[in-house]
Amino acid sequence: MNKNTFAVTALSATLALAGLAMSSVAQADTMVKCYGVAKAGKNGCAAPGHACAGQSTRDNSPSDWVQMAKASCEQMGGKLSAPKS
Repeated sequence: MNKNTFAVTALSATLALAGLAMSSVAQADTMVKCYGVAKAGKNGCAAPGHACAGQSTRDNSPSDWVQMAKASCEQMGGKLSAPKS
């Protein structure tokens, strides 16, 4: 294997690994409605008991949500769906 072939092979491998890393980061950063982690007055939209964003009255209400990365939601113990009514 000559030096040029080795350099091209090494560069190709590096770019392939970088592409895989970017793909997993993009998947981890998928934005979702995260239920049960919103702080009082910081909710995303209407929920039982109020009509609009910013009207939640208590922290971590299971029916209130905020938009955030899916990975962050899961790390914080949030839920990806609203509780059953």
